[in-house]
Amino acid sequence: MNNLTKFTVAALALSAFHSSANECELSVESNDMMQFSKKTMSVPSKCEQVKLTLIHTGKLPAAAMGHNWVLTEKKNVKAVASDGMRAGVKNNYVKPDDVRVFASTKVIGGGESTSITFSTKGLSKDGDYQFFCSFPGHFAIMKGTFKIV
Repeated sequence: MNNLTKFTVAALALSAFHSSANECELSVESNDMMQFSKKTMSVPSKCEQVKLTLIHTGKLPAAAMGHNWVLTEKKNVKAVASDGMRAGVKNNYVKPDDVRVFASTKVIGGGESTSITFSTKGLSKDGDYQFFCSFPGHFAIMKGTFKIV
């Protein structure tokens, strides 16, 4: 085996290790145009914990164009968003102890990021999950599908 072949094999092995080591970590960007950078997100069913990082690439402050990331069943999105609006900014627009919410981040503004780690216990491959932003008025546009694969 020549040095180039050895290097290529080592690089491929490292790449495979790196991708499998991070398959339980996700990131998504949000912006001042009320958009997430992804419409679908998924993790393998072997992930017991998921680390999610939300990055706000915009410039507007949280009070004007804040975003968060909330995970629930698709059928509950409207009700969770409505209850979140009533919960207010002090609760990051998520009703405290809402059993319908599997995970949520704090609300962030332009140039900020936040990370959470959540359990996949209770989530299944055949579940119909959706992530969305619960900042008032955003949930109808800022949403996507979350899958356990």
